[in-house]
Amino acid sequence: MKLAEWMTSLGEYPMIRIPEGDVALRDDRVKRSWNVKLDAFFMAPVPVTNAFYDAVLQHKTRTHGRLKAPVTGVSWYEAVSFCNALSRQAGLEPCYEIAAEGERVVWNREADGYRLPTEAEWQHACKAGSQGYRYGELEEVAWFKENSDGMTHEVGGKLPNAWGLYDMLGNVWEWCWDLYDEEVYGSYRIFRGGSWAEEARGCGATCRRRSHPTFQIDDLGFRLARSIFSHNGDGHRSFG
Repeated sequence: MKLAEWMTSLGEYPMIRIPEGDVALRDDRVKRSWNVKLDAFFMAPVPVTNAFYDAVLQHKTRTHGRLKAPVTGVSWYEAVSFCNALSRQAGLEPCYEIAAEGERVVWNREADGYRLPTEAEWQHACKAGSQGYRYGELEEVAWFKENSDGMTHEVGGKLPNAWGLYDMLGNVWEWCWDLYDEEVYGSYRIFRGGSWAEEARGCGATCRRRSHPTFQIDDLGFRLARSIFSHNGDGHRSFG
């Protein structure tokens, strides 16, 4: 399937299987590091586009005709609500239980629907087995401040990483599931990857940013993930 066709289909959204792995995370702010062991999971090859966002929610965003560019101006709350809407349309179990007031969100980890990646999943998928700060030469893999002409660009316009994921660096920052530091920042959530407006130093696999889950801006979007389940002989599901 061509990239142009990925953005408008309301059938099963194409995903890439990301292998299991061990991820080293760090918070330079407090000089802390930790490791996360991941099961295999699915990741979308491109960020959610304006066209796909509009098709799922059946409304029109302020795209200025740029349907194949990543959707922006979407808060974290709106991103998780979109994941639930897409899951329902696809006949999958929504991953998120959203309280009536909209501020409390619980992830049902047994659900098979679409969701945001964790930051460990995002970093693992971005690196795609590479060891450096980036998976390729920045000019070749990303739209960033020096080459973007001050705007987002159609997804898939730069080279993918080794696992076939496009725009993991640059174009738009991408919301992740995780809280940043609840004791200090409360409900602030993490986003990753850099953007069209970001200097080169901010476009790297380990660069972490955060903001309130209501935050919306013109260089922040999101990408879809799904858990992978296998069925044991006793009929129960397990991660795989």
